[in-house]
Amino acid sequence: MKQIHGLAVHAAGAQLLAYKYGVEEIAPNDVEVKISHCGVCHSDVHLIDNDWGISKFPFIPGHEIVGVVTEVGSSVRDVKVGERVGIGWQADSCGICEWCRQGDEHLCAQSQPTCVGRNGGYADSIRVNSRFAIPVPEGLESENVAPLLCAGITVYAPIRNHNVRPSSRVGVVGIGGLGHIGLQFARAFGAEVTAFSTSKDKEAEAKSLGAHHFVSTRDTGALKKVAGSFDFILSTVSADQDWPAYIAALRPKGTLCVVGVPPHPIQLPAFGLIAGQKAVSGSPTGSPRDLHEMLDVAARHGVKAITESFPMAKANEAVAKVKKNQVRYRAVLGN
Repeated sequence: MKQIHGLAVHAAGAQLLAYKYGVEEIAPNDVEVKISHCGVCHSDVHLIDNDWGISKFPFIPGHEIVGVVTEVGSSVRDVKVGERVGIGWQADSCGICEWCRQGDEHLCAQSQPTCVGRNGGYADSIRVNSRFAIPVPEGLESENVAPLLCAGITVYAPIRNHNVRPSSRVGVVGIGGLGHIGLQFARAFGAEVTAFSTSKDKEAEAKSLGAHHFVSTRDTGALKKVAGSFDFILSTVSADQDWPAYIAALRPKGTLCVVGVPPHPIQLPAFGLIAGQKAVSGSPTGSPRDLHEMLDVAARHGVKAITESFPMAKANEAVAKVKKNQVRYRAVLGN
C-alpha cells in the first residue's frame, strides 16, 4: 500500500509529530497532488487545539496547499498530471444538492473540509476531488499564492458577491493575515479603499497595499468623522469592535460583512440598521468557481500574500509563531 508522509497532531494542543498513512487505489474522481507549499492558517491552530470541538485525532493539518498533480482518477477530465494546482479549505462535496448544482459547493451540507476528518497539507502529498484542485495561473509564486487558497478567498468572495465595483467606497477593518489581502482585492475592483487599524504604524504599508485612506480605530473621533461614508465594510479581525460605529459609518443600503470571528456576540442597535436600510452579513470560504476567478484576478492584478517561509520540518515553530501573532502576515511551509 502506498504511504503519504506528513506531520500530525495526536491530541489537542500537542506538538506535530512525524506520521504516515496508507492510501488505496485512487478514486475515480480524485487527484493526488505532490505538495510544494502549505500555508499555516489560524484555522489550523484552532483545529490543533480543538477549539471548535470538531477535530479527530490523529490528523495532519493544512488547507492552503499548492503542488503538482501526480496521479488522476479514471473519471478526471478537468485536471492533468503535471499541472500546478491549489487546494483550499474544501476537499469534496456531495455534487448533487441544491447548492452544489448552482455552483455554491462550499454551502453543501455534506461539504468535506480538507483537514477535518481527513489528513491535510502538512505532508508530502494529498488526495482530493479534482473539482477542488484549482489550476494556478503562471506568474503567481507558489509561496505567495498558498495563503490565497483560504485567506484570499475569504476576503475575495464577499467583495465579489456584494458587488463591489469602481463606484464603491470600501472599508477594510484589520490589516493582518486577511486584511492585507482584502485591501489588494478591493483596490483591484477599482473601489475607493479605506484601511481601519489599531496600529498607526501600518498606515504606510496599508497605502502601499491599495488603501487610499487610513483610519486609526484607537481614535474614536476618527471613526465619527467617517460616518455615512461606506458602501461596504469588511471586518477581518478576531476581536470585539465598536460595531455601532461601523454601522454608522455605512451609507444607506450599505453592508457590514464579518469574516473574522470575535470572541463575543455582535450587538447592534436595530434603528441604525432600519433607518438606513443597512445590512450585516457573514461569509465563509468560496466555491471552486470563486477560487478559479480569484486566482485569475490575482495573477492579472499582482495580488499576493506577504509571507514568511519555514521548512516543513519546522512546522511546530511556524505554528507557535502564528499562535503568538508574530508572523507578518502569513506563514508558509515548504517541502
